Amino acid sequence: MAQSPEVIAHIDGASRGNPGPAAYGVVMESADGSRLGAFSHYLGKATNNIAEYEGLLAALDHALRNHYLRIHVRTDSELLALQIMGAYKVKNPGLRRLHERAQQMIARLESFSIEHVPREKNRKADQLANQALDAAQSGKRHPDVAPQPLASLPAGGGELEPTNRAPLPGGGGESGVGERPPDAASKGGRPLRASATFHKGLLEPHSQLSLFEGEVVDLEIYRKE
Repeated sequence: MAQSPEVIAHIDGASRGNPGPAAYGVVMESADGSRLGAFSHYLGKATNNIAEYEGLLAALDHALRNHYLRIHVRTDSELLALQIMGAYKVKNPGLRRLHERAQQMIARLESFSIEHVPREKNRKADQLANQALDAAQSGKRHPDVAPQPLASLPAGGGELEPTNRAPLPGGGGESGVGERPPDAASKGGRPLRASATFHKGLLEPHSQLSLFEGEVVDLEIYRKE
């Protein structure tokens, strides 16, 4: 049985403040360098390491959904590369959760490899992540560029449709707040999680949420005993 072709995923995570406003960028290419897709996502407040892991998870999720089963990842995060390869232990609880999810997804692939590359060789993914940050910090809605199946992508990338995933709430960082909840994919996006007080007919969140003016969200309210 013939092996599926190898796909190269260039990933990058950026955080301004560390922790601070964070985003990731991913560029997917075929082995000959042809562009298969590119996407990014603004995460809200998180550390650089969490943003790097979120980029890896997004690339793996895209690969599995589109049956790209042989993946080579290129990242300028030496920490991420060495942790995924098992050379470094993952001591931080927040990163450990993301690491475990990545390993579960990697186990579903035919083959996987990861390579640490210099930042100058990862400029396309870096540019996508920083474009998402620039748009968010200028107060404009960044159209998160969603991954698409290979059949619907033009050879050179082109305009892609926005994703419907909501940004994460503020308060991220390596404590574990800000990583994807395990059931996020089954609900079609990342849920916004925050406690709030009901006061004079209004719900007042206890932390800042990364919402945009006029954005409509669905709420599930649980009473705290």
